[in-house]
Amino acid sequence: MQKKLLAFIIIGVLVTSVLGTLFHFTYDWSGQNFLVGLFTPVSESTWEHMKLLFFPMLLYGILAAAFVKQDYPCVFNAYPLGILSGTFAIPVMFYTYTGIVGRNYTPIDILIFYLSVILAFVIVYFETIRCQKLNSYLRKNPVIPWLLVLLLAACFLAFCVVPPSLGIFREGLPR
Repeated sequence: MQKKLLAFIIIGVLVTSVLGTLFHFTYDWSGQNFLVGLFTPVSESTWEHMKLLFFPMLLYGILAAAFVKQDYPCVFNAYPLGILSGTFAIPVMFYTYTGIVGRNYTPIDILIFYLSVILAFVIVYFETIRCQKLNSYLRKNPVIPWLLVLLLAACFLAFCVVPPSLGIFREGLPR
């Protein structure tokens, strides 16, 4: 049993969930500070709410992976897959259910966030184990997933300042 890895995952789910929940309010609490808005939602758009998972999980991973990396060297390689999967699960689940029912419901939106966090860390867990056991592509080439994470971070920063006129960047459901 990978007790240290499992503890890393469970704590990560909790830390990311709590930070993500707090991040929802941080921009307003900061008096709508520009720098805070780069990393936390500045509107009720789906895109901005993807930051609730992305930045807390990235922060936790950078700080906490050092504690498990010696026992599980693949955790650093698996982490970006979790970040990307969880972040993009938010709009996929949101637009799927709102497309079916025709509107959104706040309790379901909140549940989607928590499910996405759990999904992200489950992917990190299983990818870490798979990478350890196999001579996988991920073990040899961790650069591409991390470049995608950096690209997404750059998009969050840029689109916070100048959002494209696409539905995912608008508040509420796209029309």
